[in-house]
Amino acid sequence: MKAFMQLRTYLICLLLALPFGSATADEDDAKYASTINVFKQAGKSGSFFNNSYGYAVFPTIGKAGFVVGGAYGKGRVYAADQWVGNTTVTHVNVGFQLGAQGYSQIIFFEDQRAFNEFTGGNFEFSADASAVAITAGASAAATTTGSSAGASGGQHDATTVGAFYKGMATFTVAKGGLMYQVTIGGQKFSYTPK
Repeated sequence: MKAFMQLRTYLICLLLALPFGSATADEDDAKYASTINVFKQAGKSGSFFNNSYGYAVFPTIGKAGFVVGGAYGKGRVYAADQWVGNTTVTHVNVGFQLGAQGYSQIIFFEDQRAFNEFTGGNFEFSADASAVAITAGASAAATTTGSSAGASGGQHDATTVGAFYKGMATFTVAKGGLMYQVTIGGQKFSYTPK
């Protein structure tokens, strides 16, 4: 039990060391606009903006782990390019993992059914749902984040691949840090209308 408590304390310290902070409304708007622009310019994910009912975007999800890992991020949900609500993501997992990382994530909703499923309260991706982010300068960093695969070479030179799976498509862009993991578990999302 003592070892678990030490691991938990270590994990909390890693998460607190990631770049989180309070920002003004204008800074928040700029951060979301910049993140959306990255995904619009990132190869295949750009075409999803014209072919989706809506999307959820997370400018920064911080993730850290040492055997027990976790991730947290705040996001916004859009329908017809209008901000309609806020969302948070949490992810706790157990498995071989070590390090810390920040990444941006976007989840596209193919239709109103998928949008309603996500915004209907608490939504969780199943354990087999995944997305893959490749960080420039590292061989590969895999994250269990969503419903289809995506790849990026970094924030400014991202390329992506993916397709809708069960009404959703997920893409990630690595922002920095290194993390190696083989984990189990899924992301949980909460939604609050604007």
